[in-house]
Amino acid sequence: MSGNNNSSQKTAFLDRDRSILAFNERVMDWARRPDVPLLERLRYLSIVSSNLDEFFEVRVAPHLTAARANEQRGPYTAQTYEQLSSQVHALVAQQYAIYNDELLPLLEKKGIKIISHGERNARQRRWVKDFFVKEVQPLLMPVGLDPAHPFPQVANKSLNFIVRLSGKDAFGRENEIAIVKVPRILPRFFRMPHVKGSKQTHFVSISSLIRSHLNDLFPGRQVTEFSQFRVTRHSDLAVDEEEVKNLRTALRKGLQQRHYGQALRLEVAAGCSLYLSNFLLTQFGLIESDLYRVPGPVNLVRLNQLIDKVDAPGLHFDSYHAGWPAQLHPGESYFERLKKGDVLIHQPYESFDAVLAFLREAVEDPDVLAIKQTIYRTGAKSELMNLLREAVRRGKEVTAVVELKARFDEEANINYAERLESVGAQVVYGVVGLKTHAKMLLVTRREANGLRRYAHVSTGNYNPGTARLYTDLSYLTADDALTADLEHIFLHLASQNRLPKLNKALIAPFHLHKAMLDKVDGACAAARSGLDARIILKMNALTDEPLARALAQASQHGVKIDLIVRGACILPAQVPGFTDNVRVRSVIGRLLEHSRVFYFRTGEVEELWLSSADWMNRNMLRRIELAWPVTDAALRHRLIEECLLAYMHDTKDAWLLQPDGRYVPAGAMERPRAVLHSAQNSLMARYGGKG
Repeated sequence: MSGNNNSSQKTAFLDRDRSILAFNERVMDWARRPDVPLLERLRYLSIVSSNLDEFFEVRVAPHLTAARANEQRGPYTAQTYEQLSSQVHALVAQQYAIYNDELLPLLEKKGIKIISHGERNARQRRWVKDFFVKEVQPLLMPVGLDPAHPFPQVANKSLNFIVRLSGKDAFGRENEIAIVKVPRILPRFFRMPHVKGSKQTHFVSISSLIRSHLNDLFPGRQVTEFSQFRVTRHSDLAVDEEEVKNLRTALRKGLQQRHYGQALRLEVAAGCSLYLSNFLLTQFGLIESDLYRVPGPVNLVRLNQLIDKVDAPGLHFDSYHAGWPAQLHPGESYFERLKKGDVLIHQPYESFDAVLAFLREAVEDPDVLAIKQTIYRTGAKSELMNLLREAVRRGKEVTAVVELKARFDEEANINYAERLESVGAQVVYGVVGLKTHAKMLLVTRREANGLRRYAHVSTGNYNPGTARLYTDLSYLTADDALTADLEHIFLHLASQNRLPKLNKALIAPFHLHKAMLDKVDGACAAARSGLDARIILKMNALTDEPLARALAQASQHGVKIDLIVRGACILPAQVPGFTDNVRVRSVIGRLLEHSRVFYFRTGEVEELWLSSADWMNRNMLRRIELAWPVTDAALRHRLIEECLLAYMHDTKDAWLLQPDGRYVPAGAMERPRAVLHSAQNSLMARYGGKG
């Protein structure tokens, strides 16, 4: 915690970036758990590496800049960088300890082994040699460094080798350093030929394969030292939208430069010599604390390639088949069903295919005149995008609000925008300076009594791939007031006209932040007047200081507050005199918790909101976000039971935040041998099945 308990509320908040790293420590715990299938433990280890990559790409640059300038004041200082660096180094050390000391030996016992050069027998060495010559060497282009061959541009997160050579080159010069880039097109793991009668599955890594034959790349010279290395760069695209004339063109240019942003982290093999590591640090403008010596592959993210090559059902999670949404009946028209009332789909326990089926029916229905949709992330080979294109071909008016600045999906979204425009869809890019993060699909249909609107809104996800892995809430409705709000929002995004007063929906950056502050303050006022007041919030992150401050104040006046926050949370729990009535838990499970549910009760009056927004400053003030109330009592009861109470009683996958910022497993608080409860497992058992 930054500051003591007697300090101002602002300084008593937990540090956001250190909280993000603490989240990754919780994710890494799944790589340790013996009850998790072995290859899934390996996958969690790779997820931590992927998360750390993004952490460096997006969060570290201002800390590093402050450290270089020896800043002593402000949110980013030399001290904040030192603290983060120390925490990351410790986390990475734990990662590789789990990898080398726990997972690799266990995999070997199961007959799965990554064979190093020293462990290969003569037959395996012949295979590796032949494979290298035929499949790998033709793609490698070693670059010897001299005044005519300066240090090459090294792309963000790419695998490379640095080599030190003895002897002289073809021109009699003693240029001793060479760089070998490993093309991204090459897989990072290769399965070796199976030996008849053996139950062993052997792999060779691309780095091991190349290091075994580095000398072959430099005929007439001797490799005296070498190391694999990888550099992580700042990759958050910065575009001045007020200045550019065409955002799509500007982003395309930015994408070309993203791979070569400011260097922030250098990873090398543990055995890399000081001479080579210092040479690389100098080239990238980094210092010793930016260097990570790792006893294994410099990119554990690519372990996913190995995991996916192993056909061993017992080492993976049992497959899960999402059930069809309980409120929907196969063959029933969505339009007829929604006239009877709203429909809730709890993904991925219930299938996201039902959302695609709703859009498909709208596309195929000749009475549907117009479809409007926001597009943030849809994934590769998106059926959703194909359906929108088909709608245009069938003569419907299609409007797509495409968010070009969806981080790391910019290129895919630019391509989708161009494909939609090519068939005649109306494509807009939202509001200058704001990301469109709201998930909305609005269908307008001609019926006997005139035009009627039907809608899908969601806490997140139009990506069928992640919809199988993320928990989210889809809401289908024909409610006149809410669908009219959505119509106004789409008109606002396309025309930039002022929004009229909305009936039900809350929209960021105009209403949502203030509305949530007012609801917290309302609970606070109720508690002061003697009413029982309750707040339960489920979200991915809580980092907005005004909202955190309001929750702390409400706690001080007796409001009972439960926060279910998967990732970063700056509000400490149960600090005497500050957050006595606040409990914070984080649930890390097989599925990634992604739904946002906000519950408020004052006396006998309760309300529940679903939203696309976390309680972060960017979501509240720099994005187009949506929140809507659930007024159907049965649906509200279901949401409270499945999304709030189930997680508050989770003792298997939940972690409890302590006053000092540490998280402890909820199960540690239980009686010895108590049966631990997993909210996710219970919901999977309720709605789906194994197959």
